[in-house]
Amino acid sequence: MPCIPNRRQLFAGFFKTGISGFGGVLPHARRMLVDDRRWLTDRQFTELLSLGQTLPGPNIVNISIVIGARFQGWQGSVCAISGLMLAPLVIVLVLANIYDHFAQSPILNHALIGVAAAAAGLILATSAKLAVKMDRSVWSAVIMLMAFLAVIWLHLPLFGVLFALAPISIVLGWLSVRRERQRGETP
Repeated sequence: MPCIPNRRQLFAGFFKTGISGFGGVLPHARRMLVDDRRWLTDRQFTELLSLGQTLPGPNIVNISIVIGARFQGWQGSVCAISGLMLAPLVIVLVLANIYDHFAQSPILNHALIGVAAAAAGLILATSAKLAVKMDRSVWSAVIMLMAFLAVIWLHLPLFGVLFALAPISIVLGWLSVRRERQRGETP
């Protein structure tokens, strides 16, 4: 069962996540929230990630705000978002100043290409972990495939795909739970 963090723990947990997540913090956030600190279960994290993706703004920012509010109210949200954003803000300001002096360097440009590849790998690894934990029903696989093809192959805007598929997913999920309850199974 997940434990309830205090405000200091929210700040510290999200600070560690923010400072360790070059190229994207979602894999680090999942590890911190689910594996290390056990504030959430895998299922709760997946549900919050889905919520975070439907709201405007970065997913991890949305997740930190919701988690902070869940455990410590609005003060928890402020602590979580402050912890998440403090170190990256300072680092980006320092790096922007350094980059301004070395922007034309071929070595720097090649290094940034390597960092981008590592970030893409982290995103793929997190996606694979989430996919493994997903419901194994045919309808969820079809929705996932439709979303993937719509965004990657058809180049449709993410908001439009979400707007079209979210209501369908909600209805299919509700019907699935209802069917399981009628059979006497627990969801």
